Amino acid sequence: MEIINIVVEKSADYYDAYAENCEGIYGAGETAEQAKENALDGLRLFVESRPVESLPKILQGEYQVKFQYDVQSFLNYYEKIFSKPALQRITGINQKLLHHYSSGLKKPRVMQRKRIEKALHRFGKELLTVEL
Repeated sequence: MEIINIVVEKSADYYDAYAENCEGIYGAGETAEQAKENALDGLRLFVESRPVESLPKILQGEYQVKFQYDVQSFLNYYEKIFSKPALQRITGINQKLLHHYSSGLKKPRVMQRKRIEKALHRFGKELLTVEL
């Protein structure tokens, strides 16, 4: 199964989304959520509007979509799910700094991005072990 990598990031005026490994898949919006949905709609229309043989090879069979966010877009996209206090508990990064990242006042260094990513993956793995 092929994987379509869609990058969601904040630009100067809006959020944009694009497939980094497949030409022609783009989206934009006032929020990260709008950009993501717009890119998924673009992907669907791209596939539906062309004969299979004229599609890029990556889209000719089964594929899965993977999203890659910049930190600002991620924090804004998931702000209704992860509060700043919750993210502080998960990542160990204080709320004020998380606010600076989500507002674009500061950009996290590579080590901070990796710290956030690892903490979220650790939390996700923990959730996978929960049974109700």
